[in-house]
Amino acid sequence: MKETNWLRIVLSFATECKLKMIFSVLCAIVSVTGGIVPYVGVYQIIILFLDGKQTVTSILFWAAIGLAGHIVRLVFYAISTMFAHFSAYSILENMRLRIADRLMKAPLGTVLNQTVGKLKNVIIDRVETIEIPLAHLIPEGISNLLLPLGVVAYLMMIDWRMALAAIVTVPVAAGAYAIMMKTFNKQYADYMESNSYVNSVIVEYVEGIEVIKAFNQSTSSYEKFEKAVESFKAYTFNWFRSTWKLMNFGGAVLPSTLLGTMPFGMYLYLNGSLSPAELTMCLILSLGIVAPLASFTVFVNDAKAIEYAVKDAAEFLNLKELDNANEPAKLKQYDIELHNVSFSYDADKNSPTCMENNVLQTVNLKLAQGTFTALVGPSGGGKSTVARLIARFWDVGSGEIKIGGVNIKKLPLTQLADTVSFVTQDNFLFNCSLRENIRLGNPQASDEAVIAAARAACCDEFIRNLTNGYDTNAGEAGGKLSGGEKQRIAIARAILKNAPIVILDEATAFTDPENEDKLQKSIAALTKDKTLLVIAHRLSTISNADQIVVMEKGHIAKTGTHEKLLKGCELYRDMWEAHIGAKNWAANNEKGAVK
Repeated sequence: MKETNWLRIVLSFATECKLKMIFSVLCAIVSVTGGIVPYVGVYQIIILFLDGKQTVTSILFWAAIGLAGHIVRLVFYAISTMFAHFSAYSILENMRLRIADRLMKAPLGTVLNQTVGKLKNVIIDRVETIEIPLAHLIPEGISNLLLPLGVVAYLMMIDWRMALAAIVTVPVAAGAYAIMMKTFNKQYADYMESNSYVNSVIVEYVEGIEVIKAFNQSTSSYEKFEKAVESFKAYTFNWFRSTWKLMNFGGAVLPSTLLGTMPFGMYLYLNGSLSPAELTMCLILSLGIVAPLASFTVFVNDAKAIEYAVKDAAEFLNLKELDNANEPAKLKQYDIELHNVSFSYDADKNSPTCMENNVLQTVNLKLAQGTFTALVGPSGGGKSTVARLIARFWDVGSGEIKIGGVNIKKLPLTQLADTVSFVTQDNFLFNCSLRENIRLGNPQASDEAVIAAARAACCDEFIRNLTNGYDTNAGEAGGKLSGGEKQRIAIARAILKNAPIVILDEATAFTDPENEDKLQKSIAALTKDKTLLVIAHRLSTISNADQIVVMEKGHIAKTGTHEKLLKGCELYRDMWEAHIGAKNWAANNEKGAVK
């Protein structure tokens, strides 16, 4: 992204509030015009006194004119600021929604590669800094630009030489700022890099504080945290120290307009070129240039901060999206077929020519409609990758995946999302009631339908035992629910969605042994008339599957029923014996504890 494009990017989100922004600019111009009127009133009153024509009526008249101009300035500035803020927050909303929408359409791997700290920093904090040019730069920037120009124009009407004398300190101050700005871009880039690093260390320290305490690593972890903060402070202080002389020099010279106007004005007055009233007015007007010009030094820093914020936001706004079909496809069947599917999480090596980097290598698999298929095998075998490719969280590197004979790339993402219900081992509950957490599967579902889904998933009983039942906030219930209970809520959500294809990715991973039969009943409720794919480590939960696929190192080692695999697949037999041994061990320990 080019550095000069940051304003264009911001304004690209301003379509719906373009009229408000234009009106804000017009009001800012009126405000500046009103701000010049008091100078005219003061000038006229000075002339009245110098000419000896002052009367109460004439003084009150010009005082009223000046007051009216000041009121116009305040009122229209307030209106301009109000419309600028309305526009600003509309644009921030649009930008955040666009980023969120982009994240939804991007491959899941691209999103997961971003840290939560970075996502929060960009979407919340960095985007918020864009509010400055929209809500403040429009009214204040225009005022601070037009007011000095208006004052200089007024001085030109009095005497062009006094106008030049009033701005004689500007080039001197500008020269000092120009020298200071030579290294500004590099220093600001280094500052942002240092700032990002210290933020990441802080987030890491806070998120990992439980592990730090558990392993007694508080001293070393805090030392890293302390060094990061100290390094950031040292860099910021060194940057300030390298610029404070020039900054203070410019800040001292720029307001010193009287250095030019006073001696030169006295010279012109003594020569008869200026009247006493004109000299007085020129001195007053020259002081009106100071504050607006000084504010531009602040806007330079704000503009650079905005540029970096837009640059960070643009990184997410320009994320590559998954190709999305325009027209829905007609699906008569809901069988699934993987044909010669290969895949690598490294996009640069995601091709059939880089087989050694592929997580999946030429996988062929068929899941008949309405059947229960289970994927099992050692960790890292590619089970979860198969599930996620079917849901199209990523696109395959080579080969194709079909649902009902249609390549999933030809299905609109919304249609695919409605067709496939995905339940993972990370059963995330949103910060709302348990009722609404289940209703996420179908936002239009009635309370009766929600309860029916909960009963089918065997979670109605424990939900009703909570103080507020279905209205219990998930955050409040989070500490009271076991892993298995959270899993059943997630399954209830999938039941309510009623998608023809259901994928359970390690959804039984945290099941309590005593609740395993309930989870199997939940899975049975999902299985009815559905194409079900389950990835499980607890082999007892999938022993009744129509088809069990054993995966190892990105290949399908064997396919068959539970009985056939016990007889014909050594890997599956070893896994089953290990699973049964672990269950017996747990059962014996439990009996011993009871005794």
